Amino acid sequence: MADSMDALEQRIDDLRAEVRRSAMAGDRARANRLRSELRKVEAEWDANLAALAGPEPLEDAGMAPTAPLLPVREQVHQALTFLTVPAAPKLIVALHNALFAGTLASGQLTSLRRDEERSFKTNRHGRPYYICAALTADRLSPARGLLAVSTWSMEARVVGPLSPRVHFLKAAIRVAEHLRQPEWATLPARRLLWEFAANIPGGARTFESMTPDAVQHAARTELEVHEDADRSHREAAARRVIKLDDLQQMFGTTLGLAPATMGEG
Repeated sequence: MADSMDALEQRIDDLRAEVRRSAMAGDRARANRLRSELRKVEAEWDANLAALAGPEPLEDAGMAPTAPLLPVREQVHQALTFLTVPAAPKLIVALHNALFAGTLASGQLTSLRRDEERSFKTNRHGRPYYICAALTADRLSPARGLLAVSTWSMEARVVGPLSPRVHFLKAAIRVAEHLRQPEWATLPARRLLWEFAANIPGGARTFESMTPDAVQHAARTELEVHEDADRSHREAAARRVIKLDDLQQMFGTTLGLAPATMGEG
């Protein structure tokens, strides 16, 4: 196994040098082919490394897994800050575990928003940030299953009819940008990018041929179609949100008729 790792590392070094030379020579097609091959070799290196390392170490006392360094809410905050858009627990867990080597599980996020709301009610603005609710543009009620960060602008925390697709595309762009750095293009990270690419026209035909640049380009191309209309819708809703009290601005209103009575004009 060690000999195989040495050979893979040498191949990675050789491919990186060849990619650089091709790019400097202006041969973009060859550079792209070499980058695709480089990703495959790096993925094989990651798999071999995992096999060498064996299973995750367990603590002697009770054989329990080592606890993460960050509390759950801070891991969620880290993932949302990376994405810059509201997200569902499933995406937050997948992203954090793929890019930040996290150990989040969806069940850990089940009561997080309710816990944050209770904390806010007990000591309003007592924390530098809260994991809060994204708000629906029509009723300004909590968007089911979507989490946001209280320090974001009001416009960023509102979701309209086009927002799910816009957020998906923006998340894809963020992940693709991250993976453009070879050292971050681990196998779990590439699998995450593939989940996006497979649902974006022109993103990638196969996992093996997928490149971050192509995924990013495809996502930006579609985003241009939806972004302006989505932004306009959310800006209009954000102007209504500021008429709510601070608790409702953070966690939404359950008064379905309230937003309609507070409409502009």
